[in-house]
Amino acid sequence: MQIPNFSQSLSSEHLNFLKAFAKSCRRSILQMVTNSQSGHPGGSLSSIDFLSLLYTFIISQTGEKIVISNGHISPAVYSILAELQYVDKAEVIKNFRQVGSIFEGHVARVVPGVWYGTGPLGAGISAAAGFALAEKFKKSGQKVFATLGDGEAQEGQVYEMMNFATHYKLDNLIVFVDYNKVQLSASLEEITNLNLKEIFQAGGFEVFRTDAHNFEEIWKVLQQAYAISGKPVLILADSIMGKGVPSMEQDGVNHKATWHGKAPSKEQTEVDLKVLEMSDQELNLIKEFKKEIKWKPEKINFVKSLAKLNINTGDPIIYTSETLTDCRTAYGKALLDLARLNPEILALAADLQGSVMTKFVNDEFPDRHIECGIAEQNMLSVSGGLSLNGFIPFCSTFGAFMSSRAKDQARVNDINQTNVKMVATHCGLSVGEDGPTHQAIDDMGSFLGFFNTMIIEPADPNQTDRIIRYVAGHYGNFYVRMGRHKFPVILKIDGSVFYDKDYVYEYGKSDVIREGKDITIVATGAMVNEALKAYEILKKKNPELSIEIVAVSSIKKFDDNLLDSIKKTKKVLTIEDHNTLSGLGGQLARFLILRNIGIEKFEMLGVSEYQLSGKVEELYQKVGIDGEGIAKRILSFK
Repeated sequence: MQIPNFSQSLSSEHLNFLKAFAKSCRRSILQMVTNSQSGHPGGSLSSIDFLSLLYTFIISQTGEKIVISNGHISPAVYSILAELQYVDKAEVIKNFRQVGSIFEGHVARVVPGVWYGTGPLGAGISAAAGFALAEKFKKSGQKVFATLGDGEAQEGQVYEMMNFATHYKLDNLIVFVDYNKVQLSASLEEITNLNLKEIFQAGGFEVFRTDAHNFEEIWKVLQQAYAISGKPVLILADSIMGKGVPSMEQDGVNHKATWHGKAPSKEQTEVDLKVLEMSDQELNLIKEFKKEIKWKPEKINFVKSLAKLNINTGDPIIYTSETLTDCRTAYGKALLDLARLNPEILALAADLQGSVMTKFVNDEFPDRHIECGIAEQNMLSVSGGLSLNGFIPFCSTFGAFMSSRAKDQARVNDINQTNVKMVATHCGLSVGEDGPTHQAIDDMGSFLGFFNTMIIEPADPNQTDRIIRYVAGHYGNFYVRMGRHKFPVILKIDGSVFYDKDYVYEYGKSDVIREGKDITIVATGAMVNEALKAYEILKKKNPELSIEIVAVSSIKKFDDNLLDSIKKTKKVLTIEDHNTLSGLGGQLARFLILRNIGIEKFEMLGVSEYQLSGKVEELYQKVGIDGEGIAKRILSFK
């Protein structure tokens, strides 16, 4: 069979092949969900015709990417991948949704031919925009496809993506909406009836409408879509849930949600499979097509977290004792230096470039500063897409927004083992007058349960510089938090810079800032500076008391420097500009208990309740995490 190009119409041979291919996929879909007695057959069947044409005549020839945002239609995707011999059909049917199988209930990146694993609705479509933007940066000329459920468009993140794709003129992005007008629990009209055509047209998309089950119409629409310049494309494809399966199709015609997420009985499937029995001619058409497949997916080798990347991390910037600055400025300057040295470094912000200090990159490399607007969820998912396409995105916003609004998106990135550098500023009470809605005192806890995301908090601008360079040079998702206010750089006892030119950062490394033998103060972030203030106060009030200060850079990994100190003093006070429940205090207590480290005293200082507006010094004093409060707490140790 000769594969058609867009200057041609589909021949009868093409149409007969597509019908046979989709029919075989429908059989696999039924067998999968019936065998597992679990899954989503309805949407898989309504979208299978479009996907069959797309995968056979385009993706199997060019390797152009597709993101399945409505990831629950995995039976459709896996059936196509099996038909193309990218995966084993018998294994897919037997092991779909079974324990230990890569063929999960929602599309997963471990499966060859899946570029981004999805499930939570809305995240995938933004990742697709990231894929499309990456292809724009690379000037590859390739299109990026995405599928979207009609009910999925109710997600606010889809609106964020729409604005983003239009703003960046992603005319290489083609979105297919499976417009079957049925959701999980009822029809689209009953739940939230959206006029998707008008919404996306108003949002700047070129919108085409087609019959999702008419291959000639789909092909003509794709021909038109490929010719569009300057704007993204949405194909609104009228479809029928359960299409092609006699026992399901009529419910789809009537917009009943019967088969959205329900598997048919084995008896029902046996009857349907007889109707869908393949003829020798149909099987031969598929066999002949397989000879024309030009592209095959490579097996994905997931990069191990913290693996070293081929990145020029440059030379550190040294902030002297005369410098009074904040960690966020040090971040911005380090990021600019990295961008000068590495074209794959990108900066993303959510209308806060002047606050999160990505402005330095924007001033010098405006084409590599991606303004996402007030749309943190889209920003995180776009970053995930960019990171899987050869770029290293640093995305920044306030800690309260990164860790709460965009937690779901960060979690999906974590599952996909992306390479996103989340740098959050204005964390803790350091944000000051903005009040409790902006004082991120629970942000680290949002990422504690993520298996592929590292958490870091620098102690001063010099360590910030080293950490940002380390993060750029090592694979994985990172959450780096820092405050807003300025404070002095950390000095050694002799007055020289502690994090000097010879300092080398490693993930989880802690540093003994002051040596002592009676009590270990374990501090993170700006609290190291407050602990040093307490140290000086205690030298005057109780000079015989020997305090050891250890700066901890991550609450997810502790090292021997810290353990040796605790074993020596057997008395511990943790200090953090964060709550102790899901921060440094709680994590260190857990760490010590699990390792059976015996101590005499363990206390935690942190933020125990929401605070109102105030200057950072006033707020620290109010909750007792300033130098005076820390000194007072230490003097109360028995």
